[in-house]
Amino acid sequence: MDSDTLHDDPVNGAPWNILASGGPILATSIHAGHRIRKELDPWLVADEQTRLREEDPMTDYFLTAAGNVARANRSRFECDLNRSRDLCITSDPEKTWGLKIWSEDLPEEQMEASRRLHDAFYAEIGAVIERMIARYGRILVLDLHSFNHMREGPDGDPAPQEGNPDIDLGVTELNHDIYGDLLNRFTETLRAEPVCGNTPDVRHNKRFPDGGHFPEWVYATYGDAACTVTLEYKKFFMNEWGEQANILALQHLRGGVLRAVAGARADLAGLS
Repeated sequence: MDSDTLHDDPVNGAPWNILASGGPILATSIHAGHRIRKELDPWLVADEQTRLREEDPMTDYFLTAAGNVARANRSRFECDLNRSRDLCITSDPEKTWGLKIWSEDLPEEQMEASRRLHDAFYAEIGAVIERMIARYGRILVLDLHSFNHMREGPDGDPAPQEGNPDIDLGVTELNHDIYGDLLNRFTETLRAEPVCGNTPDVRHNKRFPDGGHFPEWVYATYGDAACTVTLEYKKFFMNEWGEQANILALQHLRGGVLRAVAGARADLAGLS
């Protein structure tokens, strides 16, 4: 897929934005997007609110912590960049939490168009990562996401805190012998930044112990040269059933990431 044609799309807009300004840290928000390309409209079944609830709005707010960033502009339901190529789009509700997103007659050519988007993203982000490793030796990839904790509805009980920390750090592909000290400092720095007066609950591998495709791909491709930390933010900073967010909570959470990244830069310098 031609990169100029892909990103200069007057109807649908660029599917993602990648900005490489320098430094050993890359931050991605690959589920922040909400748009869906127009040609898919005839087969779109899910309403906008349903889609938004399963996307990761506001995770792009934390991208400023890194000098290199990637933000997906398209919805995960058009092309899920955290799934493998063959599963990046599906009309099977069993693969989308029981939600019917697409009609069953979604054409194969439309699904293949989404798969080509998947190919193009991984080619572009791979080129960025390769340049970073060539320049710095070891790099940190921050994979930013969020998760729902009000599955019972806006008036229901929240999911138990025990299995739903405020920030869940997914580190399934992290080599603790090399990056253990970096991870410990990163975790403690996030805990030390109060969020609206409360100490955030920060733990490891609680929500998604199996990880996701993107961090698995990074590790499989670049090994221990890239340290990937998936930050899963519980949506306590917003109303996941509505369209309101707590901007002060977001600012506090971003402050924690900024401080954690500053420490990580120092740790990386000692490893390279």
